[in-house]
Amino acid sequence: MRLRNNKPTVRAVYGNADGYDVRNLTHSSLLFDVEKVRVYLTHIGGYPGKYAPGVQRCLFENQVKLFVCGHSHILKVMNDPALNLLHINPGAAGRQGFQLVRTLVRFQIDGERITNFEMLEIPLNE
Repeated sequence: MRLRNNKPTVRAVYGNADGYDVRNLTHSSLLFDVEKVRVYLTHIGGYPGKYAPGVQRCLFENQVKLFVCGHSHILKVMNDPALNLLHINPGAAGRQGFQLVRTLVRFQIDGERITNFEMLEIPLNE
């Protein structure tokens, strides 16, 4: 887990394909602030209008402004106007699954602003 040594602090949750080595070092979900942005991170979260059970309530009650989840392996970045938040599914960065490329999303948080988005693709053979 080389990510533990990175600064600034790396925050991560485990997914359904992770073993106990990863699960023992991470959580099923995280709620935290970066600058002035409340962030909720979980593996299975759904999408605006189709959230997983309990997720919409958590987002609303905690006034989340950035929701990051995965599971589908499909990269999506979309606004949820009903909850006034940004939803990000970075796709799949690992080698396990059905995806043809690995995907990542990189961005910056500056105060209340989320800017400088980059959607990155990494071939499976790299």
